[in-house]
Amino acid sequence: MRRIIVSGLGPGNGLLVPDFARRMAREHPTFLRTKRHPSASLFGDLESFDSLYESQATISDVYAAIVERLISETRDSETIGYLVPGSPLVAERTVELLRSRPEVDVEVIPCVSFLDLVWSRLEIDPFKAKVTLIDGQNFESEVVGVRGAALVSQCDNQFVLSDIKLALDGDSSHVVKVMQRLGMDDEHIFEVEWNDLDRIVRADHLTSLWIPELPQTGEKQEVDALRSLVAQLRAECPWDRAQTHQSLVPGLLEEANEVVSAIEALDLADGSLDHLVEELGDLLFHIFLQSAIGEENGSFDLDDVAAAVLAKMVRRHPHIFEREPGSPMPSLEELADQWKAIKASENND
Repeated sequence: MRRIIVSGLGPGNGLLVPDFARRMAREHPTFLRTKRHPSASLFGDLESFDSLYESQATISDVYAAIVERLISETRDSETIGYLVPGSPLVAERTVELLRSRPEVDVEVIPCVSFLDLVWSRLEIDPFKAKVTLIDGQNFESEVVGVRGAALVSQCDNQFVLSDIKLALDGDSSHVVKVMQRLGMDDEHIFEVEWNDLDRIVRADHLTSLWIPELPQTGEKQEVDALRSLVAQLRAECPWDRAQTHQSLVPGLLEEANEVVSAIEALDLADGSLDHLVEELGDLLFHIFLQSAIGEENGSFDLDDVAAAVLAKMVRRHPHIFEREPGSPMPSLEELADQWKAIKASENND
């Protein structure tokens, strides 16, 4: 079977490039994803895919084109090599795409990642610190629901930094640690205030951000405030404290019906969005109250509820989260059939 061997260039210092990568480049036709990496100079005569970054419309299209080119190359040489920045197992979308292709056997050789240097410089255990890893290119979507510390990679240009800053309602009280070119002679680690993130930092392809505590948006603050209010009512209000999952059912049905009525009133031109917001809030309060009761019983909490629906929506939208770049979007009819099929499969499980 045709084979692609993938190795990494390490975090930047040429001393950390694995010997296997050099041997692979000598023994097999080998390609670099990009020459925009300090250690790529050790393989100066190898072809890279940098031109695709200019010719393709989106980064997803770039990665898809790289994968197609690599698979095409295996038709002439049964085994080829592929070198990527850092580790092939960390934030390397092209490797994920290659592994999903049945027509080639992909062998991944692990190597030192920039993450090893990050934890060393920060002097932390990422497991104990409960660090969340976020791709800077997809920051706005990946940061949803994330709390606490985060390491943001792929911060390779000013537009990414601006998007990161604007994705959250930060203020000058939040400080970000910028880590650039770790392991290199010109390694640079410094702190900036959140609002200055895209003003002071000059991003490059070896830039990452350490955020000790993610700033929350105003919306998240309101959600947390409601959660705290419900907990306070359960602790101090005799009526709220007396409620159970079962006792809340009549009120839950009533609030759900009132939401429907508020929506229908919009169609009759005698309703208002303010009224709909109010009724949705009443329904949301019931969800928070049910979750608070579950948390007190040790059975589930609001995070479990959110995690369950997140997993379900991802599972029921494979055309968003699993579709190969460049493949056509299913029609509305096909999406409806897909939804029914996935739901039926879930019920059978």
